Amino acid sequence: MSATRERNHRRPTGAAWPPPQTVLVLQGGGALGAYQAGVYEALDAAGCRPDWVAGISIGAINAALIAGNPPASRLDRLHAFWDGVSATLRAPPAVPGDAGRAWFNDASSALAAAGGLPGFFTPRLPPALCYPPGAPQALSVYDTAPLRRTLEQLVDFDRINHGPTRLSVGAVNLRSGNFAYFDSRQRELGPEHVMASGALPPGFPPIEIDGEYYWDGGIVSNTPLQYVLDELPRPDMNIFQVDLFSARGQLPRDLAEVYEREKDIRFSSRTRLNTDVFRQGQALRRAAHRLLARLPPEFADDPDVQYLREASCNAAVTIVHLIHRHKLYHTHGKDYDFSRWTIEEHWRNGVQDVRRTLRHRAWRERDPQRDGVTVLDLTHDTDD
Repeated sequence: MSATRERNHRRPTGAAWPPPQTVLVLQGGGALGAYQAGVYEALDAAGCRPDWVAGISIGAINAALIAGNPPASRLDRLHAFWDGVSATLRAPPAVPGDAGRAWFNDASSALAAAGGLPGFFTPRLPPALCYPPGAPQALSVYDTAPLRRTLEQLVDFDRINHGPTRLSVGAVNLRSGNFAYFDSRQRELGPEHVMASGALPPGFPPIEIDGEYYWDGGIVSNTPLQYVLDELPRPDMNIFQVDLFSARGQLPRDLAEVYEREKDIRFSSRTRLNTDVFRQGQALRRAAHRLLARLPPEFADDPDVQYLREASCNAAVTIVHLIHRHKLYHTHGKDYDFSRWTIEEHWRNGVQDVRRTLRHRAWRERDPQRDGVTVLDLTHDTDD
């Protein structure tokens, strides 16, 4: 067993546990990603700055803005991005009530789809159908060259590749259909890796990296949580899992709600299933760790014992679910409603959910070393 892995399994005599890694896991979800910016703002204010940020799609963009800037500049960069993409429609809803708000959301979604977003994407002119098969322009409705310029302006990729905050973004290899992660601990990252993670077809074009083409990672899995949980050697971690689509919802009443509910289920990525499976597996790994410590020395060279020692792990992991919840006035176009009013609302909701979580008794009184894996979803509880 390597020295690094050994440290992951055994606490030095008389030594304190090292502080857990703080990991921010960001799901894809278009305009809903402003919620993640609010989450980061509140975590930063509470002193919970991430050691590792993993994201897919809009989560990859937010992750790059965080990892690619010093802490003092991160909020300014996040505001610059979200203020930029929401600059087209700044007026508030004209009609009060949920019905008026739903109409407003649909109208702003249609505006983004028709005209594009500043610093993000523009409609392809002439349209894709005017190009011959095989032409790069024939593969997408929009051109994402503005996003590259925005990333080059707002993100310091030298800091990502050599700085203290790890960045991981997920994409899908177009030819093989296999999932791929681009990780700053494993390779040099540039704007193209972030763009590949957010290249959702048929809207956005595939991104070429080293001769291969990539689409949005959300096609396979809309959250990088599993990638983080598979980390070996596994350290103690506090993971803030920020989901933009909720797996739980109401029975639809019409076709519009059917479209919205289908999107929620498709992109929620079975986060709770992943955390439940991990909790069960980690309980077994911790039990193996405790059992091995009680075995007589003569079993040390037994192949089965050596195998169990490699598989065992005593890491304590807390997973905090922060989920953007459904509102009555949300529609199936909520992920591309980039109106300033809606973006600021998403941001505020992210701030409020983190504040509520961090003041909750279950967060304050948790005992990760005792429990092994703690999973919390506290934003709808009333116990402070």
